[in-house]
Amino acid sequence: MKTRILLIEDDKRLADLTAEYLRKNEFEVHIESRGDTAEARILKDNPDLVILDVMLPGKDGFEVCRSVRAQYTGVILMLTARDEDLDQILGLELGADDYIAKPVQPRLLLARIKALLRRAPLVANEQGAANETEELAFGNFGISQATRSAHLGDEPIDLTTAEFDLLWLLASHAGSILSRDDLLQELRGIGFDGLDRSIDARISRLRRKLGDDPDNPTRIKTVRGKGYLFSKHDWQ
Repeated sequence: MKTRILLIEDDKRLADLTAEYLRKNEFEVHIESRGDTAEARILKDNPDLVILDVMLPGKDGFEVCRSVRAQYTGVILMLTARDEDLDQILGLELGADDYIAKPVQPRLLLARIKALLRRAPLVANEQGAANETEELAFGNFGISQATRSAHLGDEPIDLTTAEFDLLWLLASHAGSILSRDDLLQELRGIGFDGLDRSIDARISRLRRKLGDDPDNPTRIKTVRGKGYLFSKHDWQ
């Protein structure tokens, strides 16, 4: 069964070219051209992955992402303007799993899609239970690869796909410092260029969800000049 992608893009020529390229790479692709109809289409079709442009007629991509994120559990990949850090950070804050800058390079888009889908629950299920049996616990915090869920005490933590992947990576290396380059290589298959803010944005969101003090975090610590460290302690 082919992986289903919904491409939300109002530039017809770009949408057609992108869809054709992805179909040649064995994806099932459908196109939606308006933001004000995109939310209903996402929830109706429930695709495995949504490619969501920011600039859309009727409703922008940020609004669409915010509207569907609580109900749609699949992957959202946002298309942002080149070098617009605020667009990229806002998209991640609203629940997008990743972003890619326009103009889109087809091979890079394909690589990013495959990387995202490798970590999505659907693909994890197809790969079998071997990768889904691990659980980690630190005090009252627990995280499960099997159910792709985490909890703090008795309360579940609401995480996007990308947030779960980052939290699992940090927790599975608890007590060790992971640099931005380490994290980006593992999560997105790219190195840190000195400008990418996606990891910082997700760390900020995770700290809030984990009840960490943003001014003096102790659960996910910043090690100046080196990276981030997930504490084995401070979970009581």
